[in-house]
Amino acid sequence: MEDLVESILDYVRSDYTDYAVMLNGEWGSGKTHFWNNKIKKKIESMQLNGKRYTTIYMSLYGISNLEEISKKIFMETTQLMDKNLRKFMDSSGQQSIPEYAKTGIDMANFFGVTRNGDKVDYAEFFSTDDKVLCFDDLERANVDVIDILGYINNFVEHDHIKTIIICNEKELATKLKSSNLEMKTFIATYLLDRQDELNKTDKPIVEKIQEKIEHVFDKANDYERIKEKLIGETFEYAPKFDYIINGILMRYEDNPDLIKFLRENTGIIISTFNKSGTRNLRILKHALNDFKKIYEMVNKFYPNTNNRVMQTMLIFTIAVSFEIKAGKITKDKFINIKDNEEYKAVLVSSRILMDNRQFYIKEFDNNYYYNFKSKYRFFKFIEYYVRTRIFDMKIFKENMETIRNTVDTENLPSYKRLLTEEYWKISDDQFDKVIKEIIEDVKAGKILLIDIVKLFAYFSYFSRKGLIEYDLKTLKNIFFNGMNIASLTSQYCQNVEEELGKIAIEEVATDMEDILNHFYMLNNQLLEKMYREKAEEIMKCIPMKMEQFYEKFDKECMDIPIFKYYDTFQLFQRISCASNEDIVLIKEKMLDRARAQRHTKKIEPEMKNIKQLKQVIDDYLKGKDPTIKIVMLKEFSKSLGYILDKYKVSFLSNKEEKENEEKTES
Repeated sequence: MEDLVESILDYVRSDYTDYAVMLNGEWGSGKTHFWNNKIKKKIESMQLNGKRYTTIYMSLYGISNLEEISKKIFMETTQLMDKNLRKFMDSSGQQSIPEYAKTGIDMANFFGVTRNGDKVDYAEFFSTDDKVLCFDDLERANVDVIDILGYINNFVEHDHIKTIIICNEKELATKLKSSNLEMKTFIATYLLDRQDELNKTDKPIVEKIQEKIEHVFDKANDYERIKEKLIGETFEYAPKFDYIINGILMRYEDNPDLIKFLRENTGIIISTFNKSGTRNLRILKHALNDFKKIYEMVNKFYPNTNNRVMQTMLIFTIAVSFEIKAGKITKDKFINIKDNEEYKAVLVSSRILMDNRQFYIKEFDNNYYYNFKSKYRFFKFIEYYVRTRIFDMKIFKENMETIRNTVDTENLPSYKRLLTEEYWKISDDQFDKVIKEIIEDVKAGKILLIDIVKLFAYFSYFSRKGLIEYDLKTLKNIFFNGMNIASLTSQYCQNVEEELGKIAIEEVATDMEDILNHFYMLNNQLLEKMYREKAEEIMKCIPMKMEQFYEKFDKECMDIPIFKYYDTFQLFQRISCASNEDIVLIKEKMLDRARAQRHTKKIEPEMKNIKQLKQVIDDYLKGKDPTIKIVMLKEFSKSLGYILDKYKVSFLSNKEEKENEEKTES
């Protein structure tokens, strides 16, 4: 950077110049900061023929006509000529005038408030050899760039004023090509049609239009011609980011823990910044400011979070910030990914199934996490915060609980640690403590039923290898009792085989049979309990909340013998209180469900209660005078008969059924 500063100063020192110099760099790379803190100070400390240099800075951002530039130059110049203003700035150590203060001074000058009767010093106006003009944001002006450069050329060629133009030429080129594109396309199409070129098939029509636009409206060539005349040297601004980032981090020195973490991970910050493919320091500053909030919230609610997790959060915050804010993607790329598991599933599908729809996620992961191993790489609460500017506490806590329970082994309960990482990774000095804590949790029934089964496989293995002092008989007693207690609060496990397949030991004990049989018995009880609770929840919607009943029945009861788990007499009372229309709809839903072949075996266990419900309805209908509801209930009973007939349920008496059950049991 010092070489670049010196090159620009050499231009300023030159006795005679009839050209300007350009400082080119990407948006947000710190060009304006470089001017204010490096170049401007150096220029204003120089003297030429006994005169001190004066800089006049103007941003062209939003300028809509050339007259505005003239006004800006005049106002900047008159402010610099104001003796009182100079005196104040010298006494206060003020280096530059704040923009809002300039506005006030401009208006004061306009109304003659601050001049104190001083006459205009024409020598100041006519002096050009001690002034340096700086025009910034050339590509952001709302005036034709060619016109602006022609305007600036007046100062450079005729007055020989040292002039520095700061811009992003890449964006300038895009702007030159894309301006008035609709009008250019229309005219190009019209010309092609007049030349009878539109219907020829020698080239794609899009290519023809593009070539015609470039031929007729070649602003880029005009720009190159005037640039060649006006700009003597173009300097590329490519800062050393390790130095700049060190300066950015200084703003967090009031937070000792954060600044320590950031300085320790400067390499990660620079690496992620480079992988973004942009040079936009402004986005990096915003990303680090977002991470400050994230870091403070994690430390407040989840202290001692694993350092590797925090490093991954830092990478993800910077990466997502650049992907969204640099305009590389639309904001919705991550919206439908709800958690880290889904993120990993998308990666698998994009790699194994070659799913091009998810290609972006694969590229994102390959780019930012290259050579960085981490199990948890997608943080929904961070993505949501960067995208919406809302820090959602619910998502944050859900993510952090998942991390603590699956990844952050330093904070995992001992039993989860044994189940989620290879047991041999537990150090010898920690092993006894882990075993003791697990035994206590098993005895207290604090662990899920299926996890107790998996833990027994490990403990049986440890016992056979002599790693623990417990014999198998003692272990079985402890684990049987623990399972009984755990079953009071555990949830039914549906994917038993999948869960048992996660046991990470080479040889599973043959003495698992007793534990497994006890588990299956308890797990079936939990299933029955779950179905009873579901039946209670769904059936109580009749007759007052029928819409909820239909929705829950369709979504949750097609494969469940739900009528087995609800009292038949209560169900009849609810149905009989329903409207005639609802009685018909309930009947039709039951018929549709019974007719669907895929549900036949699954709902067969409820047929005994269906038969009993039919009997209760028939008993109620005996001797009743016909009404619409009575007719609807008769139709309902008839449909139940159809269902029972479909399942070949015999109409035995209760006494006969009891006798058959006794025979079966004997």
